[in-house]
Amino acid sequence: MILFDGAFKICNISAMDNSHTSAEIPVTLELIAREAGVSPSTVSRILNGTARVSELKRTAVEKTIERYNFQPNVIARGLAKGRTFSIGVLTQFIESPFYGEALRGIEDALAGTGFAPLFVSGHWNLKDEVRSMGLLQARRVDGVIVLTGKLSDEQLVQYAQRTPVVITGRNLQAPNLVSLNVDDRLGGYKATQHLIEFGHTRIAYISGPVDHPDSMERLRGYQQALAEANLACDPELIAQADFHESGGVLAINQLVNSRRDFTAVLAANDQMAYGARLALYRLNIRVPEDISLVGFDDLPNSIYTMPPLTTIRQPIFELGKIAAQTVLKLITGEGTPQSTPPVELMIRESTRRIRR
Repeated sequence: MILFDGAFKICNISAMDNSHTSAEIPVTLELIAREAGVSPSTVSRILNGTARVSELKRTAVEKTIERYNFQPNVIARGLAKGRTFSIGVLTQFIESPFYGEALRGIEDALAGTGFAPLFVSGHWNLKDEVRSMGLLQARRVDGVIVLTGKLSDEQLVQYAQRTPVVITGRNLQAPNLVSLNVDDRLGGYKATQHLIEFGHTRIAYISGPVDHPDSMERLRGYQQALAEANLACDPELIAQADFHESGGVLAINQLVNSRRDFTAVLAANDQMAYGARLALYRLNIRVPEDISLVGFDDLPNSIYTMPPLTTIRQPIFELGKIAAQTVLKLITGEGTPQSTPPVELMIRESTRRIRR
């Protein structure tokens, strides 16, 4: 009992001493410099990645930072440099699995750079997008990534006059602005061509919103592949939807109720393909035995659907990373890589050849 009591007291004294010390001695950049045997300016340059020092000094500073669990004062650094070390990201729906992949790519690219993302949503509503951009500018972000949306080219050019802008889903050129675009038409073409090569001649198409550029480009790719194969494009086989799962359900019901014959369905995104698959299941229509089904995006869940979904893979995560890397280069004036990986057809079990 005495030994336990003594140990208990010793542990408590030690804990009290540590907390007292950390409270009495604030961990500052100057303290880190003194302990590491370098100047404060050297520590500062190591923190912002601009230092040209020996590996011995760098290791000493990094170990000291780790020992004291030093957290730099980002606000103070920002004031000194005229920056906030924040990147505004205008997405459309934060809860969307598509935009979620892009946001994950942005976070991955910004990790360790000292810059932090600030996410806002536009909801595919111009007023919301303008409000969100105003919020980001009021926060004095150092750059903005716009993930598609309804802002006009003119509005984006105006924003870029004040803050570096990277926009996805556009072909726009302007000072202080970079566009990153995926070849949606090629994706729609490849998906349709795949179904044609499997012997399908009556291919239904579930479209996204008519005012959405990605949706229209994918539709044009679908139409191009049909035309090159000398197949008629039947307007009755094109169902208008909204890029959501519920839209895919309604589109299949519309197509079936039209009593038009079709053996395959191409959905303009994976989420609508998920809804289409559910609607077909409820109608006792088998995939792929009765109807082949193709999506667009290759979301992470698409490989786990029943059956696994054939789809067009667009580099969503990679696009987010490239957008973040590009906006950082715009901020620092280092040049701007603009190439994005190509779309790719992912053939899985939701499509099969027509059996004559």
